[in-house]
Amino acid sequence: MSAQFVDVAATTSSLYIGLMSGTSLDGVDGVLVSMPAGQPMSTLATAYAPFPASLRAELMALQSPGGNELQREALAANQLAVCYAACVAELLAQGNTTAAEVCAVGVHGQTIRHRPELGYTRQTNNPSLLAELCGIDVIADFRSRDVAAGGQGAPLVPAFHQAVFGSASEARVAVNIGGISNISILPPQQTSATAVHTAGFDTGPGNVLLDTWIARHQGLSFDHNGTWGASGTIDAGLLQHLRGDGYFTLLPPKSTGRDLFHIEWLDARLQDFATLAPVDVQATLTALTAGTIADAILMHAPATTAVYVCGGGAYNGYLLQLLRQGLAASGKSIAVHSTDTLGVAPNHVEALAFAWLAQRFCLHLPGNLPAVTGARGLRVLGALYPA
Repeated sequence: MSAQFVDVAATTSSLYIGLMSGTSLDGVDGVLVSMPAGQPMSTLATAYAPFPASLRAELMALQSPGGNELQREALAANQLAVCYAACVAELLAQGNTTAAEVCAVGVHGQTIRHRPELGYTRQTNNPSLLAELCGIDVIADFRSRDVAAGGQGAPLVPAFHQAVFGSASEARVAVNIGGISNISILPPQQTSATAVHTAGFDTGPGNVLLDTWIARHQGLSFDHNGTWGASGTIDAGLLQHLRGDGYFTLLPPKSTGRDLFHIEWLDARLQDFATLAPVDVQATLTALTAGTIADAILMHAPATTAVYVCGGGAYNGYLLQLLRQGLAASGKSIAVHSTDTLGVAPNHVEALAFAWLAQRFCLHLPGNLPAVTGARGLRVLGALYPA
C-alpha cells in the first residue's frame, strides 16, 4: 500500500478501535467505537486485557537503563502486540464485528522513556505485528511527530477532551489521573475557534507513586478506593518536602513521567522521614497528587466551575475527597465529578482518545494542540502500518 493515509473516501466504515496501556503498567484498555462524520461517537464494545506478570515486570525494568536493552525491548514489544491483538479480538467478538469492518486501530504503545527535552519519546510497540495479527490497519507512534516539531509530545488528550467533554456555557477542566496526572482546560465553546484556546499539561504524579508504595508494603497493585491511604495521617512536613520538586513550579507546556517520578525519587525524599509509618506515607502521597492537581487548576484555570475526572484515580474515593477539599479551600465553588456523569466511563477515556486520534490521522487532520505541547504548529500525528 503506497498511499500515505488511509483512503477514507473509499470506505463507508466509521468504526475504529482504540487501545491504551498507561503508566500504571497493569494492562490494556480497548474500545470499539463508531464515529460517523458530524455525529457523536458511540461506544459499541469495551475490553480489558491484563498484562502477564512477566511482561509487566519487564516493562517496569525497561523504564531504567539496563543490559541488553535493544533485544529485551524488542521481545517485550512482541509480547505487547500479542496482548493488544487479544484485546482487539475480544472487542470484535463483543461488538459482533469483523476486522474488515474496522477502519483502523489506534494504539498508543507503552511509554518507557519520555525525554522531549532531548528530542525523543519512546513508546514500546510492534504495530507491524499487531497489524499482522488482527488484520486491521494500525495507526501508532502518535507522540513523535509533535516532538519533532519542538513539542512535548504530551499530553495529547486535551483536543479530544474539548471535542467530547467541552460545554457551550460551562468552564470545565478534565483531569486524567493515570500513572501521571494531566489536566485539560476547556473554555466554553461559544465559537468554533474556541478550541484553539484549550490548554493542558501534566501536573505531576497521579497513581504511579501510590501504586509503587502499596505494592512494596501491602503486596497490592493499587489502593482500592484509597482505603489504605485514608486510614493514615497526612504528614505536613513530608508533603511540603515532596512539593518542593522544581517540576511543580515549571510553567507549561510541560510533561513528565516515570523518568522523574519513580521510587528512587521518593526514597531519596523519605530519608529525613524514616520513622514515618508506611500508611502515613501513602496518605501523604495521595495528598500530593490531589494538591498538585488542585494547584494547577486554581492557578491556570481560575474560571473553572466543574471538574471531570477520568483514569484510574477516578475510582479512588480518598483522592477525590482531597481534591474537592483542595479546590474548596480557595473559596470557589467547583464541582468535582467522574466522567461517568458525561456518559463516558473513566477507564475508557484514553482508549477512546486514541481511536479519535486514529480517525484524525485517517482524515489527514491535526491531532495536537501547539498551545498545549509547545510544538511549532498543528501536525497530523501517527504512522500507518497497513494490514
